[in-house]
Amino acid sequence: MNTYLEFEKSIADIETKIDELSALAEASGTEAISKGVELTRLKAKAEKLLADLYLNLDPWQKTQVARHPDRPRFREYVAALVTDFTELSGDRTFAEDPAILGGVGKFMGRPAIIVGHEKGRTTQERLKHNFGMARPEGYRKAVRLMDLADKFRLPVVSLVDTEGAYPGMGAEERGQAEAIARSTERCLTLGVPMVAAVVGTGGSGGAIALAAANKVLMLEHAIYSVITPEGAASILWRDAGRAKEAAIAMKVTAQDLLELGVIDTIIPEPMGGAHRWPEQTVPRVGVAIADALDSLKDLSPDELRAHRRDRFYKIGRFEEEEAAKKPARK
Repeated sequence: MNTYLEFEKSIADIETKIDELSALAEASGTEAISKGVELTRLKAKAEKLLADLYLNLDPWQKTQVARHPDRPRFREYVAALVTDFTELSGDRTFAEDPAILGGVGKFMGRPAIIVGHEKGRTTQERLKHNFGMARPEGYRKAVRLMDLADKFRLPVVSLVDTEGAYPGMGAEERGQAEAIARSTERCLTLGVPMVAAVVGTGGSGGAIALAAANKVLMLEHAIYSVITPEGAASILWRDAGRAKEAAIAMKVTAQDLLELGVIDTIIPEPMGGAHRWPEQTVPRVGVAIADALDSLKDLSPDELRAHRRDRFYKIGRFEEEEAAKKPARK
């Protein structure tokens, strides 16, 4: 059963009619042919409406799609793309954090370290994984895994899907900001290839801590931002209800971020989004990551670090260079 988003009401109405008519056609017998014709017409109408909607999503609608509860999760990517996966747990300092999972396995045939956020699927799983919002021990576990990658010369694959790091008191007491900074630093200092894919929501430092990679990929309807649109609206206008305005202003979409040079590649989603077609989406992500890893395989450790450094310095340099070209005000 589909979970429809707010802007998909028109599609929901048509698909409900299709389900009802399908049930009648199965039971009617003599009228099955006429109902079959009507079914064909309704299905064509639904497909066209879906295509029209998803070709013209605004940033707020993309935010809703990125948050859809049926989008593929970390464990589903691992199950489909990784063989011989051995999960590694704990940060060797405080505890295990199930919001970030990782381990070693063969990613589409190549040995690698795979790490990423896990939001969970059921209510019980979401609570267990804290909705993908990691505590300091999650980021320290990620650093431990990246240390292993460097030691054994294994590429790192990161799957990003979080609204942000957990802001609870205990997390702050245990050094949340420091843990995020250390994880980001470790990404940047790796001497092995690192590819990150934003597959859902990439929120704040909780995302960049696993995404300071040589190549950053994004699914077509994922989002990546310094703060949630609701959070930005609350700060700017003291009104979380203006989240749509914030989403538009913040340039959170893959298309905007590709233009700004924040990401390198957009991975197309099947029509209607990854949540409708996870079995098609997951292989697309796998192929895109494999291609990115292939493009980095001949670089030395120093070249990989320089590549990563230059990639991120370039983002900040763009505005400065553009500003320098403008004539000074008198």
